[in-house]
Amino acid sequence: MSTAPVLESTTSPVTFDNRYARLPKPFFVRMNPTPVASPRLRALNTGLCGELGIDPGALSEDAWAQALAGNAVLPGSEPLAMAYAGHQFGHFVPQLGDGRALLLGEVVDRAGVRRDIQLKGSGPTPFSRMGDGRAALGPVLREYLLSEAMHAMGVSTTRALAMVTTGETVYREEPLPGAVLTRVAQSHIRVGTFQFFAARRDPAAVKSLADHVIERHYPEVRQASSPYLALLESIAGRQAELVARWMLVGFIHGVMNTDNMAVSGETIDYGPCAFMDTYHPGTVFSSIDQRGRYAFANQPEIAQWNLARLAETLLPLIDDDASRAIDQATQVLEAFPSSISTHWLAGMRDKLGLQTKEDSDLELVRELLDIMRKQEADFALTFRYLSDLAAGEEVHTRVRSLFNHAQPFDVWLPCWQARVAREPHGAGERGARMRRVNPGYIPRNHRVEQAIRAAVSEADFGPFEHLLGLVTQPFQDHPGQEAFMQPARPEERVHQTFCGT
Repeated sequence: MSTAPVLESTTSPVTFDNRYARLPKPFFVRMNPTPVASPRLRALNTGLCGELGIDPGALSEDAWAQALAGNAVLPGSEPLAMAYAGHQFGHFVPQLGDGRALLLGEVVDRAGVRRDIQLKGSGPTPFSRMGDGRAALGPVLREYLLSEAMHAMGVSTTRALAMVTTGETVYREEPLPGAVLTRVAQSHIRVGTFQFFAARRDPAAVKSLADHVIERHYPEVRQASSPYLALLESIAGRQAELVARWMLVGFIHGVMNTDNMAVSGETIDYGPCAFMDTYHPGTVFSSIDQRGRYAFANQPEIAQWNLARLAETLLPLIDDDASRAIDQATQVLEAFPSSISTHWLAGMRDKLGLQTKEDSDLELVRELLDIMRKQEADFALTFRYLSDLAAGEEVHTRVRSLFNHAQPFDVWLPCWQARVAREPHGAGERGARMRRVNPGYIPRNHRVEQAIRAAVSEADFGPFEHLLGLVTQPFQDHPGQEAFMQPARPEERVHQTFCGT
């Protein structure tokens, strides 16, 4: 297998400052990407480049394509494949690891935050488990679109820095064009990373990893009386906020395995994910989730389950007395559902224009969701149209049209209007606040699939670029583009999404 040479450049466009590469040998395998036949840069996120202190003009388009396809290694980069394990659909796999990804290195962004830069689809590694290590274009487009849309909606997530087509074919159920995604994260450390070393009964490695995570993500816990318990509490806190945000925008991750839960609290690994159109708590898109383990409404419970697996790895660090460690960790886990509920209700108040708190707010929200479920209302549009209604626009009929039978909504609506009338702000300010949290443009599954089909079948990236422009400005009005707000017609519906491996 040939490996990539160091890019010939007098100055590197990326200033690397690598710390994960200083950890002990079992944490990763050092290796360069495998070059591809004919790389072509299809997207470069110049806004994210600016955040990272990267000058997009420092290299030619071809040089960027070479570097971000894996044909050349940027100066200062130390490519490595990370080791981790994971529970996949509840079944433990002791070794997974980066089977088609390589961490190029770390940068400190303009805000002083340390970020990973990783290639996904860069060729086989020792963790590939007989896979080809490559990525098909479709899943790369999906992750680019959804991760950037999530960021625009204020949901913590990995980011898409670039997309390169490879000029090579990958084989899944059919031959497909290949691509490489460059993504950015606060780190790619997962619950499964802790499980990898705990399963090997390597407490020193678990401690080294925990100390690294504390230093990188949670430095404040170093002063706690029990730092590793405080670490568990902090990770749980970020996960509670993250999953609540998913629920507030109708996002379904689709494959919440422990190897897909980042300890940084970011959404990671966009595989068979999607946004709901019609609201239903049991919605599942993933083709491999046959029993609905990762259905929309199950996400809080699964996040708690995953945190329990993390807690198991930290018990020896939390307390020398196993019984005391279990009791302390259990208290953290038992507080998790309440934490998610608190974040979720606060977000729902924002979505309904409620800045103050009343005891009846939870019931008001639950009644609306129950009506939406029974009457098959679109999740995103219900709240977006309510935002317009709150602003005083004459859109009552438009909201009602989302429900199969509007009578139950007509009963609920005066209750909401009476509630918002008790708020201190006027209609204009209320509507503006609601518009800032209720997106009109989300990457609806049928639109994502249309963009993928155009790129895969016709090498036409125009639909991808157009959709990206809309979903990265989700709260704005886009005159003439209202069709992209609408859910799929029956013949356009996409009922299943697929992993990219």
